[in-house]
Amino acid sequence: MNESSALPQLVLITGPERVLAQRALSHVLEALGSSHPDAEVIRLDALEYEPGRLTMDLSPSLFGGHRVVVVRDLDEATDPLVDELSDVLKHPLDDAHLVVLHQGGNRAKRVLEAMKKAKAHVIEAPAMKSDRDKSAFITNEFRIARRKITPEAVRALLEAAGKDTSELAAACKQLVDDTTGVVDENVVATYHSGKVEATGFRVADAAIAGNAPEALRLLRHAFASGLDPVPVVAVLASQLRQVAKVATAGGGRSAELAKQLGMPPWQIDRARGASRGWDGVRLGRAIQTVAAADFAVKGGGRDPQYAVEHAVLEICKQRHAPPERG
Repeated sequence: MNESSALPQLVLITGPERVLAQRALSHVLEALGSSHPDAEVIRLDALEYEPGRLTMDLSPSLFGGHRVVVVRDLDEATDPLVDELSDVLKHPLDDAHLVVLHQGGNRAKRVLEAMKKAKAHVIEAPAMKSDRDKSAFITNEFRIARRKITPEAVRALLEAAGKDTSELAAACKQLVDDTTGVVDENVVATYHSGKVEATGFRVADAAIAGNAPEALRLLRHAFASGLDPVPVVAVLASQLRQVAKVATAGGGRSAELAKQLGMPPWQIDRARGASRGWDGVRLGRAIQTVAAADFAVKGGGRDPQYAVEHAVLEICKQRHAPPERG
């Protein structure tokens, strides 16, 4: 989006990922500013909209000049704003650009359809929920900055700051700004050691490997650091399911399995390593134990932390149990 001439007068940024949406908006305004350096940027928030404001802001000015009107959070718009946008889109814009942001849902759907029918430039900002999406995001952040990050460092950064995309973006920027050369797992640990040590991922790794003393040490440190039992159980369940999926997927290259299972290649490699020493029956028992812990930490038990400790010890027990013989 370097050429403002490539942008039509209507731009629609749609999707729930605010980091991507904000970046898209910044790029659009930068592109428009290159050809209209004196343009007035007018920002309208849907929740605080005053009826008639949009029509007034898009009307030709007596003093001339270009205007860029940005409408945020259209998905929360009131009826007057939806009606005004629908009317505005029936006519060509005069010396103005209209940029609309919509996070998703059916609200103001007729405006979205009208913008697309009018050949608006559509930019997607899809949600990044899976580890695969976030891994790709991290890798791309470093690629844009012309830096390299190892797969192990990607995973460590996900564990430390992977819940919220804005935090993940900030963590990437910090590492880019404050370090040089290739970013590896040790570099990430230097900046995020407290978070990494307290995370449920380390607990899950130790438990699935059958290392009960280390799993309990990490778990108690996590609880002492304020980590809630619920996400710990969620990570245990997720990691065990990944091991089970990879273990039953058969052989093949990591890249091929990654596409088949919807997981990044580094997760395939890690799950393959973790699956050694397990069989389907004992994995099933471990998963059932975590399901019971999930019930306990969500109100079904008296002591959520004890329920997680019990699950961790049971996972370790199953890891060392004799393989089932058919």
